[in-house]
Amino acid sequence: MSLSALFQPTRLGRIEIANRIVMAPLTRSRADDSTDVPSPFAAEYYGQRASAGLIVTEATQVSRMAKGYVGTPAIYSDGQVRAWAAVADAVHEAGGKIVMQLWHVGRSSHADLLPGGAAPVAPSAIQADSISFTANGPKPCDVPVALDQAGIRETVAAFANAARNARIAGFDGVEIHAANGYLIDQFLRDRSNQRSDEYGGSARNRARFALEIAQAMTEVWDAGNIGIRLSPFGTYGDMGDSDPENTFGTLIELLNPLGLAYLHMVEEFPFANINMDSGTPADREQLAVFERFHGLWQGAYIANGALTADKANDYVARNRASAASFGRPFIANPDFVERIRNGWPLASADNSVFYGGGAKGYTDFPRYSSVLETENTAA
Repeated sequence: MSLSALFQPTRLGRIEIANRIVMAPLTRSRADDSTDVPSPFAAEYYGQRASAGLIVTEATQVSRMAKGYVGTPAIYSDGQVRAWAAVADAVHEAGGKIVMQLWHVGRSSHADLLPGGAAPVAPSAIQADSISFTANGPKPCDVPVALDQAGIRETVAAFANAARNARIAGFDGVEIHAANGYLIDQFLRDRSNQRSDEYGGSARNRARFALEIAQAMTEVWDAGNIGIRLSPFGTYGDMGDSDPENTFGTLIELLNPLGLAYLHMVEEFPFANINMDSGTPADREQLAVFERFHGLWQGAYIANGALTADKANDYVARNRASAASFGRPFIANPDFVERIRNGWPLASADNSVFYGGGAKGYTDFPRYSSVLETENTAA
């Protein structure tokens, strides 16, 4: 099957990309845990993968209170900005484009990770039935404190400041992480948001926090440089919603007037026990919901979730998506785009190298062309 649709250039808002293959955000937990400065190997790691039409970085904390995992990077200090600038430079020198994913984990955290042993924050004081990974090993997430109005304003400002810092560092844009059970997602869903003020209750109210963050970020960067990622059916982090189609459809309609660069939609979430290809009525209906979301959204749409190259190409060819993102295949295949283009086999990585460590399992995966050259020389 020809994959020609995947290799056509396009625009995601103001961001021009050479192909429709996006590297999805991948937490690798290699930052300095005392400073949250990205790994000294990060520039090489991302530069190796610059043949992707667009790279979305690993999720990056907007403040000290945003952290939920050991070894994850941030973008609130000068040292962090300098380290990330080296990453952006490496990708650009290799001809690629890169946006930074900005996150706040909210209740998916533990006091061991937060300044002064503070409790995590959330829309409501509801503990997540989930695990936080600390320097002392995995621990149950702590009971969070509900954000008050001042805390909400402070968090919105932190996202805007992070976007400003990503711009200073030379990135092509930012992606708002509003998926996977983290703080913005917690505000969106009625399982985790049981507030009675203007940030709770109706879908419109629960979408207010995400909307205010997006609006604040457009004040420091053009909306065409800002994307957002959603996972309406994701259950990771003890998440759920009584009416996800209404909740996320409402958010999409509220975001449309801003003119954001793209919507990055997690259509099949690893922990949702959903298989889009199983053919069950529930799965077919979920697929139809995503098609309706795509119809509601007025900008570029990136599909994500258990995609094959053939399926991604089909999505792009029939305008089901503007681009498609792939995550784990990029870990062991820095040349993932070239392998797809040439029909070369994909390498696999052991799960033990996904998180933590140094260059091993991070920057030492060979390109297939190098493997071929070695085999030809040996022959």
